[in-house]
Amino acid sequence: MVFAINVLYLQVDYIPYNHIMKKNRILLYAILIAAVFLLCFFAVGAFPTHAAGMQVKCGLPWIGQVVCIALFAVVSLGLCVSLALHLRQTRVVLALFFIIGTTLLFLDFTGTMRGITGWMAKAQLLPAVLALNAVAVAVVVVLTLVFGRVYCSFICPLGIMQDAIARLGRIRRRNPYNYSKEKKWLRYGVLVVFLALLVGGVGTVAALVAPYSAFGRIAQNILQPIWIAGNNVLASVAEACDSYTFYHTDLWIRSLPTFFIALATLFVIGLLAWRNGRTWCNTICPVGTVLSFLSRFSWLKIHFDESKCRQCSKCSRNCKAACIDYKTHTVDYSRCVACGDCLVQCEFAALTYGHRKRTRAEASMPQAETTKPQAKASEPKAETTKPLGDAQSVDGSRRAFLVGAALATSAAALAQKAKKVDGGLATLEKKVEPKRHTPLTPPGSWSADNFAEHCTACQLCVAECPNGVLRPSIELDKLMQPTMSFERGACRPECTRCSEVCPTGAIKPITRAEKSSTQIGHAVWIKQNCVVLTDKVECGNCARHCPAGAIEMMPLDPNDDTSPFVPAVNEARCIGCGECEYVCPARPFSAIHVEGHEVHRTI
Repeated sequence: MVFAINVLYLQVDYIPYNHIMKKNRILLYAILIAAVFLLCFFAVGAFPTHAAGMQVKCGLPWIGQVVCIALFAVVSLGLCVSLALHLRQTRVVLALFFIIGTTLLFLDFTGTMRGITGWMAKAQLLPAVLALNAVAVAVVVVLTLVFGRVYCSFICPLGIMQDAIARLGRIRRRNPYNYSKEKKWLRYGVLVVFLALLVGGVGTVAALVAPYSAFGRIAQNILQPIWIAGNNVLASVAEACDSYTFYHTDLWIRSLPTFFIALATLFVIGLLAWRNGRTWCNTICPVGTVLSFLSRFSWLKIHFDESKCRQCSKCSRNCKAACIDYKTHTVDYSRCVACGDCLVQCEFAALTYGHRKRTRAEASMPQAETTKPQAKASEPKAETTKPLGDAQSVDGSRRAFLVGAALATSAAALAQKAKKVDGGLATLEKKVEPKRHTPLTPPGSWSADNFAEHCTACQLCVAECPNGVLRPSIELDKLMQPTMSFERGACRPECTRCSEVCPTGAIKPITRAEKSSTQIGHAVWIKQNCVVLTDKVECGNCARHCPAGAIEMMPLDPNDDTSPFVPAVNEARCIGCGECEYVCPARPFSAIHVEGHEVHRTI
């Protein structure tokens, strides 16, 4: 399929480029998107383990797996060829695919998308490094060394979001950008501080500038509430029509501090993108700075043909990375994100994307980030012909599909005030989270230290948790990192969603059997809160609902036959799931709550 696209594009010598793009644009893009989906399908079928970044059991026989691997290689090669020959068109389609898939991963509350696009989170560079995912890191490095910083153009969701906002900012502004010199002191200073914080275990501060984590917080705290509100509206309409296609789900802000941090992040990055394009990527983002070291040596680059350049400055004034200096015919490859916009803007075919061998004179000079001009033409040609292919001005509406994702961020998150009633008569008082001496971390994190060192606070596990157990911490030393509480639900032993989606290794993959035997904490009974003693009623909710059988109802006074029965916790059997805390009828504080363990135990 991808080769069919390239065959069509290669006919530009015989068929006018505009004719192809206008008549066959939908067909070409549909074929390319289908090829990308096939790539993902083959990846899942051929690599059912960590290599694909997913925990999928492959039911194919060995011959089927061989076929999948072969098809995977063919589709991947086709995409690489398409990227090399038609940079901008392929980049737009891939960016659209990645931004939709990654965003849906955060918005989805049904658990469907994690089996389809969960690998996209594990393909992000920083999570892959923290998880020691060598395959994902190697793919990003190879892509950068071959194509330049294409990772920032169509894999990083924050970079794609900036492109969408920048596109909106250019609607009423023609040629909005200018070349500017690299601010090395700021780029490398932020990178050094970022690495020092990571090594020092202060992941909370480092997470503020981590690109994938910043996008995750925006998606979970701002976009997901809007998505759920829309779902609840559809559920109400469906209910009125006697249909259960949609169902209501709780809409609530899990942490106000994290919500305001996400809002501030969106405002700052959005403002920079609106006014100056990729300023954040090329001055603050530590991942962009790391990739800039490799992109200087990429095989394919943007090159100037000085003999064709007419000094129109369109390339510089439309470069959102501000890395093209048309006056000196140089390109700063450390900041170029290989978006291909300059190729479309140039009307004289003075810019090309490809590999150019260095001359002997250039080889004797030190390695630089700029492209050196060839021989200067003495006089401009009297007539010029407009080039075909990427140099032809192309309608920018092909990237307008990304506008929807950016517009959604302008709406404020809505809070749904859900009342819980007892028999439709009395409004129940909401529970208050107890003060735990040791916070709880999810099963699979193994210890509080391991969790704190690897977690980048991307909020993906929070978005995926079906019971509202996970929410961002408000403590300064663990700010934004997920913690557990049981006012809205319990951590069911059969649920392993958070361990399946975590891209950084903060929550290791865990089976249901392993989770059922992992003790993340133990229950503690608070005598003065128990309704058996305060309201003089029989209860036993905690004992009836405990999945581990760790709670028994025992007489408060064994020597008194009339003594009320109260819960007794067997700490050796308790796994800390929080079912007892959730079902306890005491308000506002439960009469039984779970205290966490610094290091998880196996029972």
